[in-house]
Amino acid sequence: MTEAYIYDAVRTPRGKGRKDGSLHEVTSARLSAGVMNALKERNGLEGHAVEDVIWGNVTQVGEQGGCLARTAVLASDLDQSIPGLSINRFCASGMEAVNLAANQIRGGAGQAYIAGGVEMMGRVAMGSDGAAIAVDPSIAMDTYFVPQGISADIIATEYGFTRDQADQLAVESQKRAVAAWKDNRFDKSIVAVKDQNGLTILDRDEYIRPGTDMQALGALNPAFQMMGEQMPGFDKVALMKYPHLEKINHIHHAGNSSGIVDGAAGLLIGSKEYGEAMGIKPRAVIKHTAKIGTDPTIMLTGPVPVTEKILADSGMNISDIDLFEVNEAFASVVLRFMQRFNVDPSVVNVNGGSIAMGHPLGATGAIIIGTLLDELERTGKGTGLATLCIASGMGAATIIERI
Repeated sequence: MTEAYIYDAVRTPRGKGRKDGSLHEVTSARLSAGVMNALKERNGLEGHAVEDVIWGNVTQVGEQGGCLARTAVLASDLDQSIPGLSINRFCASGMEAVNLAANQIRGGAGQAYIAGGVEMMGRVAMGSDGAAIAVDPSIAMDTYFVPQGISADIIATEYGFTRDQADQLAVESQKRAVAAWKDNRFDKSIVAVKDQNGLTILDRDEYIRPGTDMQALGALNPAFQMMGEQMPGFDKVALMKYPHLEKINHIHHAGNSSGIVDGAAGLLIGSKEYGEAMGIKPRAVIKHTAKIGTDPTIMLTGPVPVTEKILADSGMNISDIDLFEVNEAFASVVLRFMQRFNVDPSVVNVNGGSIAMGHPLGATGAIIIGTLLDELERTGKGTGLATLCIASGMGAATIIERI
């Protein structure tokens, strides 16, 4: 079987996903094109240099609709002979793009791909595309649908996580992100966003809140308690599904949940022969990929069963993994992962995560693979696992090995 290698990984800084965010005037296609141009320039990609561009984005409506992947290719400096494929696996879309590219190469369907994703959450509102699982009563009732924030609180209740534990994880995410930027750990992958005159719009993640502490987080009210306990009463829905819980403990708020941001990321994936022909060196090999479906109500537990699956499929043990990137959608997601596998917190999200820097839905999966690669190289460690929880109950994971 042909191996699939990572030759490069880049991302934009993450801008606040609101009208006063630095990236608000940049369209999804233009932000994506900037990432594609960076991969082209850094690796000398001329002509039909890759088989396809596989691009994840979640809210596929408006400027993010109409096969954004192809639009971004045409907006970039890539050759027009390169097609584009937009995919949506919710929060894992960017990772699924990378995994799909790797598996296409393994199966002999092309020598190289650009894969990644984008989400402009300040321009295209989350949920504005509609979702049958949320709005169609015949499906929502059968699946006991609740919003993700309620799901995160269900996890906390089911597995015994406290507000203090969630806040401590959030404070640590902020500290690690600040330290990583201070130590220039993202320099290898960050591509500054510039305007048409070449002036820099954003060159650093702007969502980070330096100085965040337990006292500041303690002053925040639970974000999902009202929708759970009052109108429309999602706690009652959850308790019909999980009557043994008796009551949902609402511990999540804006400070220990992922931030709404804008951002894009991309990777160049290719075979060994591709790298030799192009004169570029691989940085890592994509060893294994996995995805799985999970309970759609609690929804966000996917990193646990998909990690169990990828380890079983690969014949590996959790002890074979040196570093982990577990998307910080909500604090309880990461707490549950560490609880289940008894992993040392010092090797999980070493440089902070989405609580500190934000979660641009369609891009995050590609971002955390790139971050994992950079950290493996920085520390000289060998193997890393990246994983995300996914809306409506799914999980995805990727294992990479540094060259």
